Amino acid sequence: MQPHTYTTLIGLLAVTGLRISEALALQFSDITPQGLLIRKTKFQKTRLVPLHETVIAALNRYLTRRREHCGGEWVFVAEDGRPLRYWDVYSVFQKLAKAARVVGSRGRRPRWHELRHTFAVRALEASPKGRQQVGQHLLALATYMGHVNIDATYWYLEATPELLRDIARAAETFIRGGQL
Repeated sequence: MQPHTYTTLIGLLAVTGLRISEALALQFSDITPQGLLIRKTKFQKTRLVPLHETVIAALNRYLTRRREHCGGEWVFVAEDGRPLRYWDVYSVFQKLAKAARVVGSRGRRPRWHELRHTFAVRALEASPKGRQQVGQHLLALATYMGHVNIDATYWYLEATPELLRDIARAAETFIRGGQL
């Protein structure tokens, strides 16, 4: 069961931008037709994370296997049926990253949270063109990711050179007395 569990967990984190703690806290009752109900957030907020149909299909395949393997309410469980614990998944993640020769940013060990960062950057890169649309997309992304303050989402712009260039051009035009 473990390979299926980790494949699904890693895939879910990569395509939803969930925090690892949020994924590990998921119970069957948190899976709704509208998406995942994230109850135990970093800031004690509840939010709904919609899922693409391909994610729903992959999650359903895993859940079918999971229910056959053992009972309980937790979505992600260890071989003994207990909910996965952070330190156990951290250890497996490090082994997988080492085997795949994945290196984290700035030479550090890769972290689960880097999947969240990658999701956020890709979401911004896919945003509609134009500052107004990007701004609206940024606000939606902040809500989707469960950020309490938009400032926590703004820094992802640093990792999106195309958007950053557009912002720099707009600032330069404004400073020179032009219109935005």
